[in-house]
Amino acid sequence: MSSAVKVIALEAAAVQVAALRKEGKRVALANGVFDLLHVGHVRYLEGARALADALVVAVNSDASTRANKGPGRPVVPERERAELVAALSCTSWVVLFDEPDVRRVIRALRPEVHVKGTDYTPESVPERAEVEAYGGRVAIAGDPKNHSTTALAEAVKKR
Repeated sequence: MSSAVKVIALEAAAVQVAALRKEGKRVALANGVFDLLHVGHVRYLEGARALADALVVAVNSDASTRANKGPGRPVVPERERAELVAALSCTSWVVLFDEPDVRRVIRALRPEVHVKGTDYTPESVPERAEVEAYGGRVAIAGDPKNHSTTALAEAVKKR
């Protein structure tokens, strides 16, 4: 299967998630920019997938990325970033989102677990109240924050 077919609209993801729930399966949601894909991203997403039967990854759109990261970002366009994340075997589906945070995606999918990287604690996850309101939980996955797109971009510039 082409990785591009795993990049779907939020509404289509909600249908897929509902079908999984009918089978008694659990869904995790992870999110991020994933601008220059690196090993920290892979470890985060693999860790998120280990917490459920399926993993939906919400990728910030170009506009959302610029709003959060500044005018020089993203380096890689949203459709390409989404396709790269979709190519990972741990990823079930990818959705793009325009908002500054992932609350709208959470409301649409109601994942059993919303997973953030190790730059968060369970208490600092911005969407925590949204998830816990319907009985979901937040979790932290991945390795220590020793990798970043910013550091990778700086290393490339120096060479």
